[in-house]
Amino acid sequence: MRRSIRYLSQGRVIEVADFDPTTTLLDHLRLSRRRTGTKEGCNEGDCGACTVALGRLVDGRLVYEPVTACIRLLGTVDGCEVVTIEDLAEDGRLHPVQEAMVRLHGSQCGFCTPGIVMSLFTLYATPGPIDREAVLDRLSGNLCRCTGYRPIVDAALAACAARPGDRPDDLFAAAAAETTLALAALDDGDEVFVGDEDRFFAAPRRLDTLDSILAACPDATLVAGATDVGLWITKAGRDLPRLVHVGHLDGLDRVEEHDDAVVLGAAVSLEDAGRLLGRLDPDIAHLFRRIAGAQVRASGTIGGNIANGSPIGDTPPLLIALGASIELVRPGHVRRLPLEDFFVAYGRQDRAHDEILTSIVVPKLGANHAFRAFKIAKRHDQDISGLLAALRLTLDGHTVAEARLAFGGMAGTPKRAAGAEAALVGVSLADPASWRPALDALRADFTPLSDLRASADYRTEAAVGLLGKALVEIAGTPTTRTRIAGAREEAAHGRAL
Repeated sequence: MRRSIRYLSQGRVIEVADFDPTTTLLDHLRLSRRRTGTKEGCNEGDCGACTVALGRLVDGRLVYEPVTACIRLLGTVDGCEVVTIEDLAEDGRLHPVQEAMVRLHGSQCGFCTPGIVMSLFTLYATPGPIDREAVLDRLSGNLCRCTGYRPIVDAALAACAARPGDRPDDLFAAAAAETTLALAALDDGDEVFVGDEDRFFAAPRRLDTLDSILAACPDATLVAGATDVGLWITKAGRDLPRLVHVGHLDGLDRVEEHDDAVVLGAAVSLEDAGRLLGRLDPDIAHLFRRIAGAQVRASGTIGGNIANGSPIGDTPPLLIALGASIELVRPGHVRRLPLEDFFVAYGRQDRAHDEILTSIVVPKLGANHAFRAFKIAKRHDQDISGLLAALRLTLDGHTVAEARLAFGGMAGTPKRAAGAEAALVGVSLADPASWRPALDALRADFTPLSDLRASADYRTEAAVGLLGKALVEIAGTPTTRTRIAGAREEAAHGRAL
């Protein structure tokens, strides 16, 4: 058991042995290390001013990902390389991203510029061609208050286009082999416990260690990427004296692909989960891209998005429509249940206090399946759903043999539309008049609430409209007529490439 965390910075190992469990990476960088180039803006992971890069090994390969330091807990960066804006220049020479931002006037007031540069640094560090869409996607988690996006995008494209062979050419690329060895050495397999029995940050590696901690401290808070728990600290002002990080538990980062299903460990990031599940259907890939910004997707986990039980979480309706199941583990017992049965009521899930969500099993789509998913939000990028709809139809020719319709934002939990599902069975896609009973049944399936995101009436009518839209598309109408720029076909084309 190690009594400190360690991370890499400018080639040196930084060891921190005394910190409060709720210390954020942002506060550590600014207050302890005086790295004040990293700014505090919203303090809730939305604006991106505090973006830094985390380097980690993925299958032995060094990758850099953007994270929002304001809600990322310090203890969770154990074993990573932390790169801040102060690290990019070399011997007084600006990094290519910085140089392009200066040359093309990408910085205006400058407050958000360090975070923007760090996001673009992680894009620059990604091998392969970088197009405008990739730049916009990476910048979706960075808010420029001066609305200076055009020169910022131009700078990103110019910097990435200048890379020889579409590969990074900077001091980090030059040191990649050395950094890889250093990170491998940090991965010593030790479990971490910093603090005492009253206040501690723990990062167990084994489930039996986690079980022991929870048995001794049943009020301990489990945390993975902290994209939700971080807000409890920074915005709700909650004191969480005992934090247990599950991100290093053996097996929770596993990915298995079988002929009929994909199995994801609960600690797989939303970014990685989206990359894998997006291969199943273009709508899945498109929806994952709209979950928060790149920084949150790199930190947040697929298990966390499920376990927090939010009625407007983006992934549960998708997974329920696909027929996903989850695995819950407690000492001496493993339990698997359909994901839809996990959500009991608002704020209540079918999980004992000592059970851990360890994996999600997602069936692949068959040749006779048709899938659609839609997210309704006030902004296209980085916004919470007002409504999310996902459906999988099993077809027998033009006839619907089975239907699974799942919605988020329509009830206190992610929930299937039982009445509409039953009414769809036997419907002919070639006969739009036969769809009417299912559309009417959907209105009776839910009694949604009105809130700041949408009114109850809007949610109901939007849900009915989305079901109709899905049926129109599955019946054969091209999405060039039903969606802006035919996004589904574009996504499918990109996947095929």
